Order: sequence, then structure tokens, then C-alpha cells
Amino acid sequence: MSQPPPPPNQPPQQPGFGPPQEPSEPQTPPAPATPPTPPAQPPQQPPAGPDLNKAPQPQPGYGYPQAPGTPPPAAPPTPPQGPGYGYPQQQPPAGYGYPAQQPGPYGQPGPYGQPQQPGPYGQQPPYGYAQPTVPMQAQAGQPGGGRKVNAQVAIIVSAVVAIALIVGGGVWYANSSGKDDDKQTTAEGGDTKGGEGDGKEGGSGDRGATTGEAEEKAPAATGSKVLFQVPSPKVPKGVTTISIAGSWLTDSVYAKSGLSEITGYDRKSGTKKWTLDLPGPVCAATPHVTEDNKTAIVHKPAMPSKTDPQACTEVAVVDLAAGSKVWTKTAKSGTMPVSFNNVTIGGGTVAAGSTSGGAAWDLATGDERWAPKTSDSCYDAGYGGGAKLVAVRKCGSYDQRQLHIQNVDPKTGDVLAEYKMDEGIEYAAVVSTDPLVVAADVGDSAGDGSGISDFFSIDNKTGKLRARLSAPGDEFAARCDAIYKVENCTGVTVGNDRLYIATEEHDSGGDSYSQTNEVVAFDLATGKQTGQRADAGENYEIFPLRMDGPDVIAYKRPPYDKGGQVVSIDGESFKETILMENPSTEAVRDVESRMSPDYSEIQFGQGGLYMSSVYASDFTSREKEYSVIAFGTE
Repeated sequence: MSQPPPPPNQPPQQPGFGPPQEPSEPQTPPAPATPPTPPAQPPQQPPAGPDLNKAPQPQPGYGYPQAPGTPPPAAPPTPPQGPGYGYPQQQPPAGYGYPAQQPGPYGQPGPYGQPQQPGPYGQQPPYGYAQPTVPMQAQAGQPGGGRKVNAQVAIIVSAVVAIALIVGGGVWYANSSGKDDDKQTTAEGGDTKGGEGDGKEGGSGDRGATTGEAEEKAPAATGSKVLFQVPSPKVPKGVTTISIAGSWLTDSVYAKSGLSEITGYDRKSGTKKWTLDLPGPVCAATPHVTEDNKTAIVHKPAMPSKTDPQACTEVAVVDLAAGSKVWTKTAKSGTMPVSFNNVTIGGGTVAAGSTSGGAAWDLATGDERWAPKTSDSCYDAGYGGGAKLVAVRKCGSYDQRQLHIQNVDPKTGDVLAEYKMDEGIEYAAVVSTDPLVVAADVGDSAGDGSGISDFFSIDNKTGKLRARLSAPGDEFAARCDAIYKVENCTGVTVGNDRLYIATEEHDSGGDSYSQTNEVVAFDLATGKQTGQRADAGENYEIFPLRMDGPDVIAYKRPPYDKGGQVVSIDGESFKETILMENPSTEAVRDVESRMSPDYSEIQFGQGGLYMSSVYASDFTSREKEYSVIAFGTE
């Protein structure tokens, strides 16, 4: 990916650990005025989906010698715009739980006159489709075909993302459904009432090696009800947006970040069990939870203000059972405190990284274990955790960048094995640490802002490339924020030595304009598709969330007139079992449809589904907004 131009009014870079290449902590950009609504688009035939039955060609390791006379692959074409996903084209309600429109760099508008917008964790939202003020995924029943962008636009949006991510920016808004229903099925009852880890380090959100038996079983009745909802917090005067990233499940608690606090809710009733006050907002959080219910966060030392946005300097370990902070630490690069972009847990170590430095601490005591070696040209951009600890280390000058994927000893920081990616790959995200899988956009060929054109399956012991998995952006719907949040990927999970990934939406066939997609599997040893596929169904869109032993837990985003579903996909037969189906009442759909899998946090465990936003904003067009909605079948 080409390096985005630095935003205006950028503060000085911090010294140490090599010259940082990305900006840090710029001022919050002003909120743009709502753009005019473009004219309605005439229906067009949606693009056909990928040929999932063709025999995929094995991909050689990136950087391996190419066969003589083999021409370079062409960039994937931009697909045509599709019609309403399961619904006629119309002006949809604004997307609750989605970042609202942000201006492009230097105040330039986005494509088709529409401003660009950052997603949570720096993800670029789908755009390039002439639609009103919400991103495609925010629209109830709209197709994902609008996520495609060309490389030039991706460069522009990366600059916007850099600004929005560092300051914790993003605008979230929604329209009122104007309907009251029974509290068991409504999202309009504003009471603040109520995860689940898997009992090992890696916990909720773990994408590591498959262990144990599947725990999630289909209930006698799969129909769910709304257990509780948490009103969106009000941001301080003069501040437009604040990050509320972070949500976790234990056996008894669902915990969620607020403006400057983390609250633990009873996972069934929604009753507050504890509240942990923090001096400032949570900037970054790991999804991993240890066996004894510990997790890690990065937070600001004080609440941001219009004149002082604050830096993300504080690394803390939180006890999710007790609702207490175990310890808080900071690190320095030279004389300057390091502002961290990401944090993770692996092997009893908490590791945090950024463009200006990194550090690692003992999970139990907070004692510093190691810091990445200083260098004029190298720094640890971030870490992936879970079963192992993996560093993404950037080396070289801007025009000769090389990424080193390092399996490191959690206690000493020593490199156990290393894979050097070919020069020119700017960013990589850690999808799984065991087996080791990273994602990258090779040569900016994804073309859709997803950050992924290829996955790399790497041997953890030797550092050798096992296989390269080609996942063109026009065929597959996974997304990674490899720029800052190194282990933040959606639409993909790893288990059974396979990679399970969502395909892009496409025409479901026939004369209708209905859309659908699938989850398909790749063999991590060969890089080939296994031929397994799980269909979303007409007008549904399926996203893998995590592994459950050998099975895949997936969420199905519904059409405009139905509730979402959670399904279990058998790891071998790919048979789908419905675990939950949410209410289809308008009020519930109004909130659920705004919690997109691409731009929200989704946790499922023990018959409970918890969906939450990652930003709070002062921009609103409705009286009641929710940062959390929880569903249950028991």
C-alpha cells in the first residue's frame, strides 16, 4: 500500500525505535456537514459470485522465483453496482453503530461526492457506491458490492483512517424506529441490564489452534429475545467522538468499555455487577482472555478535550471477574512516553506496540520483561497473541520496507523463528498465532480497502512459508486493519489447520436481485480450497466469528424483514446448525442491523449473543441510542 500523505497540523513524531512512518495523535478533525442525498440509483444486475467449484491453483510463496514467461496477475476488476440487498433501493435509516461520514484528507470529499469515513480499529468502510450518508454495511438489507474501491481511493482513505484511528475518532448515529414493543423483543427499553471465554488464554475471539470439543449446542427453541441493551454514553461537551473499544465474555459476565470505565454486566439479566473507573477512554483492547479471566487494554491518562486529545500511553491488565485493575504501566522512547496502537496477551506476557516503540510486561506482576531492540531502521509495529506471541517488525526505509514476521519467546523477546516478507509489502495482520497465519495486501492488489489480497501460512518452528493463499478482494469479504491494530481481522477464523473465510456477496441466481455469500475453507498446508462451503441463504450474509473446538461459529446478517442468526458449522461436513434466531420486529431490527460484523464487536457464547459499537459520539438523530444489544435463547 502506498504511504498516505501526513495529515495537516500533525504534532512532532516521537523518537526512538527507528523513525516512525505513521502519524500519531493529530487533532480531531471537524465533523462535516451532512452531504446532500444523491438521486436514487436504477437497479442493475448484481455481479456473479466467485466460482467456488473451480480447482484453485496452488500459489507459490511470495518472493519465490516465477515460472519463465509468466505474466504478472492483473488487478481484480471493480464489480458493477448491485441493487438493494433483499430490498428495493431506497433511502435507508442512518447506520447506528457505524462511523458517520468524515471528510477526506485535507478536507477533500470522497468518491462520488460522498465524504469518506473511518471504521473502528482503523478499518476502511465499504464505499465507492453512490449512496446516501451511511456506509453500505450500515444499510438494512443493502448489498456489500459497494465495498470495492480502486487503489488510488484506498490511498486517500488510508490517510483518513490514520487520523481517525489515532484520535479515537469516528461518528456514530442512527434514526429512531418510532416504535415501541414488548421489552422482551424491543431495542427501545433503555434499561441498563447484563461473554464468555473458552477457559484458556486466547478466550473469546481466539483464532488459534483447534482444541477440545465443541461446546455450543442448539437449544430446544432457537428463537431469541432481547436480554438487555446498554444506552450509548454521552460524550463530554466539546468532544465529538470517543473510543469505547473492548468487550469480553466470561462464564458469568459480559464486560464492555464505556467513556472512561469498563462495566461488567450479568450476562443474562444485564444487571451491573461491577464498574471499573478509568482516568481516560480505552484506545485499544485485546480480545484474548486468560483462564483466570484477565485481559489487557490501552487507555488514555485523562479525558480528551478539544485542545488536548491525549495520547494512548497507559497499558493495564484488568480482572474481569473482580472488576479491578491488576496493574498499569507506561514505557518511554527516549524521553517521550510511547503512545501505543495495539496490545495483546500471549504466553503470560502483555505486549504493546506502535510506530514509536514497544514493550512487554509480565501478565501477573507487571514487571517489564523486554523491549524490542532499538534500531535506526526497525521497530515492532505490533503483536499477535493467544497461544503464542508473534511480532510484526518493520525494517528498512520507506521505499525499501520489509516486514519480519517473528515468533518470539514471550518471556525474553528472543526471536524463535522468522519469516521475511518480500520488500514492498507495507502492512501485515496476524490472523492466528498457532497455526501462524498472517494477512497482507500484496502490491495494493486487493483494491477494496480490506487490507487483504493474500494469506501466508507460516511454520512457527522454522519460519518457513508453508503456503500462500490467494484471496482476491473482489471474491472474499475478510478485512484486517494491518496499519495499526495488528491482530484485528473480521470475516475470517482459523482452526483444523484450515482458514475459514467469508466470500463477497453476489447474485444468488435466478431472475431475482437477491444476494448471498458463503463461508469457504482453505487448507493451510497446501494453500488450496478444500471444496467445503456453507451457504448464507437467500438475502443473508454470513460471517465466521470464531472456532468452537473443531466447529465454526458464524453470524448471519439478515435481510430487511428478518432477525439475524447464529449458526454452528461442522468443521468436516460443513453442516449448519442454527443456534439462535433473533426477533424480526422492526424495533429490534433497527438496532441489530446497525451492528455490522465488519464495524462492531460481536461475541457469542453459552446461548448469548452480544453486539456492541466501538465509538460514542455527540452526533445523533434519535433520542435513544445503544452501544450494546444482547440476545439470549435461555
